[in-house]
Amino acid sequence: MPEKTRLDWQRWLPGLVTLLHYQPAWLPRDIAAGLVLTTMLVPVGIAYAEASGVPGIYGLYATIIPLLAYALFGPSRILVLGPDSALAAPILAVVVQYAASDPQRAIAIASMMALVAGAFCVIAGLLRLGFITELLSKPIRYGYMNGIALTVLISQLPKLFGIKVDSQGPLRDLWQLAEALLAGQGHWPSFVVGGGSLALILLLKPFKRLPGILIAVVLATLAVSLLGLDQQGVKVLGQLPQGLPTFVFPWVTDIDLVEVVLGGVAVALVSFADTSVLSRSYAARMKMPVNPNQEMFGLGVANLASGLFQGIPISSSSSRTPVAEAAGSQTQLTGIIGALAVTLLLLVAPNLMQYLPNSALAAVVIAAALGLFEFADLKRIFRMQQWEFWLSFTCFVGVAVFGAIPGIGIAVAISVIEFLWDGWRPHHAVLGRVDGTRGYHDVQRYPQARRIPGLVLLRWDAPLFFANAEQFQSTVMAAVDASPTPVQRLVIAAEPVTSIDITSADMLAELDRALEARGVELQFAEMKDPVKDKMRQFELFEHMGETAFHPTVGAAVDAYLEESGVDWKP
Repeated sequence: MPEKTRLDWQRWLPGLVTLLHYQPAWLPRDIAAGLVLTTMLVPVGIAYAEASGVPGIYGLYATIIPLLAYALFGPSRILVLGPDSALAAPILAVVVQYAASDPQRAIAIASMMALVAGAFCVIAGLLRLGFITELLSKPIRYGYMNGIALTVLISQLPKLFGIKVDSQGPLRDLWQLAEALLAGQGHWPSFVVGGGSLALILLLKPFKRLPGILIAVVLATLAVSLLGLDQQGVKVLGQLPQGLPTFVFPWVTDIDLVEVVLGGVAVALVSFADTSVLSRSYAARMKMPVNPNQEMFGLGVANLASGLFQGIPISSSSSRTPVAEAAGSQTQLTGIIGALAVTLLLLVAPNLMQYLPNSALAAVVIAAALGLFEFADLKRIFRMQQWEFWLSFTCFVGVAVFGAIPGIGIAVAISVIEFLWDGWRPHHAVLGRVDGTRGYHDVQRYPQARRIPGLVLLRWDAPLFFANAEQFQSTVMAAVDASPTPVQRLVIAAEPVTSIDITSADMLAELDRALEARGVELQFAEMKDPVKDKMRQFELFEHMGETAFHPTVGAAVDAYLEESGVDWKP
C-alpha cells in the first residue's frame, strides 16, 4: 500500500488504528470499564431521550450505534458519546412543535436533526473548520449553557411533580407548573419518588466511585415495583420494545424544514463545543495530541449513524466519560463493550426497567442540568470586566425567554457584535519619544514624551476593514488637527494592522488625497508583508511609492529628519 494512502487511511479511522495496535494487557481493564459504564448508559440514555421528547428506547438506540461509530472514526481513546442533557432543550424545542403526542413522528424529527448535525460536523471536519466553536467567547458560552441548563431543568419539573403541561417556552412552562401546584394538581407520590432520587444523586455525587445515578434509579424502581406505586398513579417507563435498532431514513412532511435545520445546527455547535473541551481536557491528562477537525468528523459520523438507526442527536458526555476513566478504560473498546452490553439487555431482558418511574428519570436529568450551571467563573468575570458579564447575562436571558433554538442565534449574533465592536472602535495612540526609554510610546500615557515637529506618529491597534475604515479616517484627521506644530508628514505605525479589505483600501486612497491637499504626506512603518501584498493587490503600493513604507518607526523618523532638516535629537 502506498505510504500516502496508508497515512490517509490512518487519519480517517484513528479508532481502528488503535484497535489494530491493541495491547492484550489493556483488555481486562477495558472489559471491566465497559461493564461499569453500562450501569450509567442505560438510565441516562433513557432519561435524556425522555427529556428530548421521544420514548426512552430511542435513547438506548442513540447510545449503541454512536458508540460503535465513534470507536472507529473518533480520535479520542477515552470519550464516551450518547444522548446528553445539554442537547435535550434544542431537540425538544423542535419536537414539541410538530410531534408533541406522536412518538413515531417525534423520533423521526429528532433523527432528522441528528442527520443535520452529523452532516454539519462531517463537512466542517473535512473543511478543517474545527476552530469555529472558538468564535463564541467564554462569557457567551457560559450564558448560553446557563440558559440551556435552566431550560432543561424547567422542562423536567412537571415530570418530577407528576404534572403534564403543554410546553410553550421555559418561563411560560414554569408559570403553568406554578398554577397547577397552587390548584393542588401535584401528584405527591411521584414527587416523593423523584425528589428522593434527586436528593440521593446529589448526596452521592461527591463520592466519585459510587454510581449514584444507578443506585437512585434501582432504588426508585424497586420502590415502585414492591409498593405498587404504579397502581397509585406514579407513571413508569413501561415495557421496552424487544430488539435492535433498524436502518430507517427519517423523513416527515408538513413541517418547517428550516426549523429542523436550525435545530440540527444548534445541536452540532453545542455538541462540538462540549466535545472539543472534553477532548482537550482528557488529551492533556493522557499526554496525547488533539485533532479538532478529526474530532468534529468523528462526532459527525456518530450523529449520522444515530439518525439513520432510529436515534437522536448525541454528544460527548462529561458524566459518563469520567466513569469510564475511573473504571480503568484504556481505549475505545470500552465504548464497544458498553454498546454490546446495552444490546444484550434489549435482546434478553427488555422488561427489566418497566417499573422505572418517570419522576426518577426527571431527577437524573435535573441533576445533570444543575451540573451545567456556571456561576463561579462568572463572578470572576463580573469583578474583572463587567460588560462581558452583562453580555453573558443577555445571552442567558435570551435562551431562557425565547428557548434554545433562538438562543443559539442570539449567542452567535452577540459574538459577532462583540467582535465587530472591538474592531470598530479599536485603541489608537499618537506616539512620542520618552527620554531613557527605547522606542516610541503613547503620549497620553507618557505626557513627558517628546514629539517631532511637523511629524505625527499614529499607531492603529487593529486590522483595517469595512467597519472601522471611516473611524480610522476620522482619527487620522483629528490627529493632524491636534498636532502642536504644522504637520508635514503622518506616519502610521502599522505593526498591529494584520489585514485590510477593499473598503479600507479605497478609504486609504481617499485619505492620501485629502492629506496631500493639506500638504501632508501619508506614510507607513512596520507594515507586515502580507498586508503589503494586499496593498499591491489593491493598487495602493505603486500609487504611494516604495519610499512611503519604512521597516521601523525609528527608520521613518530618521528619514523624516533627514529630508525635512528639522533639528531634533531622538
